[in-house]
Amino acid sequence: MLIDELKGKALDEFFEGLLTLETIEECYAFFDDLCTVNEIKTLLQRFQVAKMLYNNNTYSKIETEAGASTATISRVKRSLYHGNDSYELMFGRMQNKPYSGHHPE
Repeated sequence: MLIDELKGKALDEFFEGLLTLETIEECYAFFDDLCTVNEIKTLLQRFQVAKMLYNNNTYSKIETEAGASTATISRVKRSLYHGNDSYELMFGRMQNKPYSGHHPE
């Protein structure tokens, strides 16, 4: 894994902290405190690209709807199909749990 060089107590604690977040509101608050708007946009775009690739959308549709470059799409595609199967795990779990549609105002 590419993240192996970062493995250790600090990263473990960070992930443990993420796993304590229980609601969308808590995620909004935490990521607002942690990241800049541009960092969140970058993460969101990669997630959208992965989801669209997972659902067999074309590069053209992904470029248009997610605003992603072909380089970003290719990078995400490599992770989706040759990575750690984390997208498959997440998207599979998301399919079994309906979206609540809830977000803070």
